[in-house]
Amino acid sequence: MKKYTYTEKKDTRSGFGAGMAELADKNPNVVGLCADLIGSLKFEKFIEKAPERFFQIGIAEANMIGMAAGLATEGKIPFTGTFANFSTGRVYDQIRQSVAYSGKNVKICASHAGLTLGEDGATHQILEDIGLMKMLPGMTVINTCDYNQTKAATIAIADYEGPVYLRFGRPVIPVFTDENQKFEIGKAWMVNEGKDVTIIATGHLVWEAIKAGEILEEQGIDAEIINIHTIKPLDFEAILTSVRKTGCVVTAEEHNRLGGLGDSVAQLLITEYLAPQEYVAVNDSFGESGTPDQLMEKYGLTANDIVEAVKKVMKRK
Repeated sequence: MKKYTYTEKKDTRSGFGAGMAELADKNPNVVGLCADLIGSLKFEKFIEKAPERFFQIGIAEANMIGMAAGLATEGKIPFTGTFANFSTGRVYDQIRQSVAYSGKNVKICASHAGLTLGEDGATHQILEDIGLMKMLPGMTVINTCDYNQTKAATIAIADYEGPVYLRFGRPVIPVFTDENQKFEIGKAWMVNEGKDVTIIATGHLVWEAIKAGEILEEQGIDAEIINIHTIKPLDFEAILTSVRKTGCVVTAEEHNRLGGLGDSVAQLLITEYLAPQEYVAVNDSFGESGTPDQLMEKYGLTANDIVEAVKKVMKRK
């Protein structure tokens, strides 16, 4: 098992803020729009560097998406920012009609995704957003795993032509990916090569998968771990190559098991290579208030839950 260490923990939303600060200097066409959550989205540095390219829309998310579509029509590259719940569920019609249908070059950037929004509870958490966004034709869906990867993804999507949904979070988590990495949209990252089972993880669950891999190694199980940061387009080749080798797969995500990464992997396997699969995900329910750690434990999203899923799926080979 390849060893991953870290010296600090940071929230992935701060990676977005750092990426936007760099884009303020690098790309004069990038503009920022925020729905009354400048601090939560870490827009401060972007505003400091490019105040004329930032628009505070207020609590009017549908209007923000409409404005972003208009800015894109005029050649700008708009990055919208609010909580994931309000970035998707609240404005789905506007995204579908004004952005996705016409392929507008809008970057929908969503913080506080999943359960780990924590104490704000079910009304502010969203566990359906990946499913909502990946169903839109032409929409690219990205879910990053740490601060460095989020920063790199933020910078990369500015050069990508077309609508993008970028998902990140609130809790501080280990920073374990390379500081100067190149982010490739649609290209999976091989975290650890193994032969007994494939663990495919995304977002905050990548670190849990790494911890699970270390536990499994102590038990004599050699896990191959893949970070799928781009859920759409999905890296079919990386997944199929791995599962053909190991013969079984566990998917892990901070999302409803219906409509997320696990379902995308299952659709691929059912058509290309039949293999047993287990899900580590929220089991078709809303969340609730609690600390991130409490919620991850209660809803079965920890390293130990991944270990148990691995043991279950290996018995089905």
